Amino acid sequence: MVLHAAQARWFEIANAAEIPSPALLIYRDRVEANLREMLRIAGTPTRLRPHIKTHKLPELVRRQVELGITKFKCATIAEAEMAARNGAANILLAYQPVGPHAQRLVNLAAAFPARRIACLADDAGAIRALAAARAACATTVAVEIFLDLDIGQHRTGVAPGPQAVELVKLITSLPQLKFAGLHAYDGHISDSDPAQRAAQCDAAFAPLLALRRTLAAAGLPVPTIIAGGSPTFPIHARRSEPGLELSPGTAVFWDASYHTKLPDLAFLPAAVLLTRVVSKPGAGRLCLDLGYKAVASEMPPPRVVFLDLPEATPLLHSEEHLVIAVPHAERRAVGDCCYCLPWHVCPTVALHDEVWVVEHGRAVDRWTITARARRLAI
Repeated sequence: MVLHAAQARWFEIANAAEIPSPALLIYRDRVEANLREMLRIAGTPTRLRPHIKTHKLPELVRRQVELGITKFKCATIAEAEMAARNGAANILLAYQPVGPHAQRLVNLAAAFPARRIACLADDAGAIRALAAARAACATTVAVEIFLDLDIGQHRTGVAPGPQAVELVKLITSLPQLKFAGLHAYDGHISDSDPAQRAAQCDAAFAPLLALRRTLAAAGLPVPTIIAGGSPTFPIHARRSEPGLELSPGTAVFWDASYHTKLPDLAFLPAAVLLTRVVSKPGAGRLCLDLGYKAVASEMPPPRVVFLDLPEATPLLHSEEHLVIAVPHAERRAVGDCCYCLPWHVCPTVALHDEVWVVEHGRAVDRWTITARARRLAI
């Protein structure tokens, strides 16, 4: 990972001796720069619906609200509840609620009648179950539904075709629900070449636009479209489609994966793992306290990029330990600190109870990662 000379030691903190490891540090000036870059790309905060799954922090929701952002996207009902309690006016659960979660979502809407609460749906049975849960509740607050479209990732959603039209008709036929628009996440698009990425994004988005025209012709207007993630955020931002909302998530912290794969984007890595040498198991090896329980491990190594040990090679990763090969390991003592960027920051955040907030080269505060819990009050 290439860093400018002036930035080479930006991650070091003067009071590292006070921080138990492994620890997650966030650098406030870099987070602020990323938020400003999000606003610059979007052009106006009214177009933004940032995903809070990356950070799960009340403090960052409140900061985004201060910057004029009122709409948010989340992955769990706990995240939605946290957002509602911290000033978010319009909240999308980017997940189809099933089982008891349908009633939990209705209860959330009832508990926060001044907020607009919506969710995704792509299945007739789930839509009817949500309507039944709403009918069984005394609240008069509408639960809004965004139809989830599959535009190429093949994870959730329906293809933008006849089945999608029928599901929109079903939603509009149920008085307990309100059709809010279309949702399309293109997480399969992350080509390093900006031109290739834009071409793939445009091709994936075209069927959604055709569906919108079909629905309008059938008397089913689409008020809002929510599209994209961090890699395609600037591409969608260039569109003039009415009612289009942009939902970057990782951009708030960035991570080693996107920093490596998307060099055209100006976001800054703002979340760093502080780890320590806990053993020196042989020549040229260091063992660190950075196991599976501290950094996302859902993908093959390397799961971190070392900022102060760029030549490190991972050898062994287990629950509480990461063993690396590194030249001149003798220069490092047991207890020494190392700093690294997580390859995937979102699930890494979910492994920590708190973040340490860094300002002017010192950790100055701790924030609880409130919404890493699956349940808050509701």
